[in-house]
Amino acid sequence: MKELVGTGVALVTPFKADLSVDTTALQNIVEYNIASGINYLVVLGTTGEPATLTAEEKQLVIDTVVKVNAGRLPLVLGVGGNNTMAVVAELKERDLSPFAAVLSVSPYYNKPTQEGIYQHFKAISLASPKPIIVYNVPGRTGSNMLASTTVRLAKDFANIVAIKEACGDMVQILSIIKDKPADFMVISGDDFTALSTVLAGGSGVISVIGQGLPAEFSKIISLGLNNNAADAHLLYSELHDSIDYIFREGNPAGIKTIFENLGLSTAKVRLPLMEATPELKAIINDFMRTFKKELA
Repeated sequence: MKELVGTGVALVTPFKADLSVDTTALQNIVEYNIASGINYLVVLGTTGEPATLTAEEKQLVIDTVVKVNAGRLPLVLGVGGNNTMAVVAELKERDLSPFAAVLSVSPYYNKPTQEGIYQHFKAISLASPKPIIVYNVPGRTGSNMLASTTVRLAKDFANIVAIKEACGDMVQILSIIKDKPADFMVISGDDFTALSTVLAGGSGVISVIGQGLPAEFSKIISLGLNNNAADAHLLYSELHDSIDYIFREGNPAGIKTIFENLGLSTAKVRLPLMEATPELKAIINDFMRTFKKELA
């Protein structure tokens, strides 16, 4: 799917001071990313805090993004969970017409076997009217979808078109790239390994930092996709510290601090997550101040 090549961003769900969904801020963040060269938008991924949104709020987020995007960029919707039947039901019931694909995380908390993970995604494949990006993020799920399972899914189900791989293990990532079908896409789900993944043959990234610094991060990925490793590494080195900062106290506390710095939204998150500490905010704000001067 050419629509998923390059830099996608996992959109935050901005909140007002009273922790209600801030649709105006969300519209502004979408416009900011579209204007800055992002290739596609991911709605209700982990960074969007869907675990703490009501069904009505999720629909509000979807409606807001679809309306402001107005067909300009491809959209991907997060539809996942650790109850296979519930995920299948949502895929059948939800209007997916505005979306190019769905992003579905490997089951968390239950800690299934590799066969359980395979059967979970088989059920999703059979139910989904849209192409599927499977999502492996062991640090959040408590289990790792092995390269062999990913390749098996890619070979067995034509509508499983990509993996968002956030294992952080380049050996595993390289194994997928080596053994996958030619048209199956390996998308980095980890800003730290995004450039390495692209240079090894990956198709791009679904990024967190990319929505805060969209022009710069998408340029890194574009350079990587064009095999300009030297310039890509040079620009990446300028952003590396910011990636460390935004994950230091958990996601999306850090990236929301960048949006607060940019005047696009508050830095509010919902419990059990916590807003970034004043100390971390000072570090991020200092980085942004220095970075803006360098750009000028």
